[in-house]
Amino acid sequence: MAELKLPPPNKKQAAFMRAKKKHIGFGGARGGGKSWAVRTKSKLLALNYSGIKILIVRRTYPELINNHINILRGELLGIAIYNTQEKVFRFRNGSTINFMYCQRDSDLDRLQGTEYDVIFLDEATQLTEHQMKTITACVRGVNDFPKRIYYTCNPGGQGHAYIKRIFIDKDYTSKEKAEDYEFIQSLVQDNAALMKSQPDYIEQLEALPPKLREAWLLGKWDVFEGQVFEEWRNDEEHYKDRLWTHVIDPFRIPDAWKIYRGFDWGYSKPFSVGWFAVDHDGRMYRIRELYGCTGTPNEGVKWTPQEIARGIKEIEESDINLKGRFITGIADPSIYEESKGESIGSMMEAEQVYWEKADNTRLAGKMQCHYRLAFDENGIPMFYVFHTCRHFIRCIPNLIYDEHKVEDVDTDMEDHNYDEWRYVMMENPLNPEDIVTKEPVLQDDPLDLAKGKEEQQYDRYNFMKM
Repeated sequence: MAELKLPPPNKKQAAFMRAKKKHIGFGGARGGGKSWAVRTKSKLLALNYSGIKILIVRRTYPELINNHINILRGELLGIAIYNTQEKVFRFRNGSTINFMYCQRDSDLDRLQGTEYDVIFLDEATQLTEHQMKTITACVRGVNDFPKRIYYTCNPGGQGHAYIKRIFIDKDYTSKEKAEDYEFIQSLVQDNAALMKSQPDYIEQLEALPPKLREAWLLGKWDVFEGQVFEEWRNDEEHYKDRLWTHVIDPFRIPDAWKIYRGFDWGYSKPFSVGWFAVDHDGRMYRIRELYGCTGTPNEGVKWTPQEIARGIKEIEESDINLKGRFITGIADPSIYEESKGESIGSMMEAEQVYWEKADNTRLAGKMQCHYRLAFDENGIPMFYVFHTCRHFIRCIPNLIYDEHKVEDVDTDMEDHNYDEWRYVMMENPLNPEDIVTKEPVLQDDPLDLAKGKEEQQYDRYNFMKM
């Protein structure tokens, strides 16, 4: 029988090998030795646990061939036999290493009725959250083998938000247990073998554009390649002073400010309602939201139009910033489509909730969002969000560009609150020249109120102190 020879792992790879939590994340940057760790761990498991079933997943089949299958065919020669049609290595002790690609949701159909003891999601952020959860649901069985899921990952991609939440932010749902998760950060500097064979690799990463450099070299998860709203900032230290952050503390909205309500319809996918206030400078504030999500991202609660309308009325009759206000509703014109019967808009009007048809031009609306997010020289944007709007804060920074319509948002993402935000922005368009905030000029000052005050600094939040 052939002998399996393994080179010694580096420190981070060794930590990956020893990890025993159910969910183990590994990586965070390019060149950290992730693929080697996947192949090595899978071989050790197969040899040490007779009959264990292992699955290695990548987004595409060519990635499986180039990163794992071809290499393992050489390393396991005389130890395991590879079946090309079934995409599986079979060991003499009954263990198997299986391979699967998942480029689209329809690929998940091949998992029906299958069980695995260990699953490796290699480059996990290239998969969607739905795909990851569906695949990992196959980790089950009544045997005594370890039941684990390994995720190798870099910042960016469709699954960025999910991986960041469970491994970086450690923000768990009621059904997730913090003690089940462990993340091992591995940077290129940790990979001694790569540094020896390719000493200029760090220089290559340092030469990348800023976003890619921060993600691939430094393993930073806040800004990533493909992110639509890379200017988005959520800095808790500045929630009160509102400088260089879009997320702020809530406050009482002055009575003179206009109020808008945006709406994006959804049934099996979430619906989204957002309320916005506009100050005297034209600055907009997202002050409240109603988001129809089950708790599973991008899964709708399946409310009828009437139920949504009643939810809107309940909020507008109780929220101190909305009660008794005149509110202009803006929604996608498609809610008035009547080709399949009574329109969604008409059903909501029967509940006394009314809408104007939005300008839903996609690219122009996206640019309005960019204009609003831009900071002036003092660190003040033209758009803020109350920190209570948690779904908006979760979704917006994770939107990525469409692979085919490269200037537009990927509509497969959870973009529902983005859409209603966009509708309201188009109702209040901002010229790029208006981004820089200027001090107000008194056109008519018969009482000489401005006399002697030329040196006083304008405080655009003075109304909060009165």
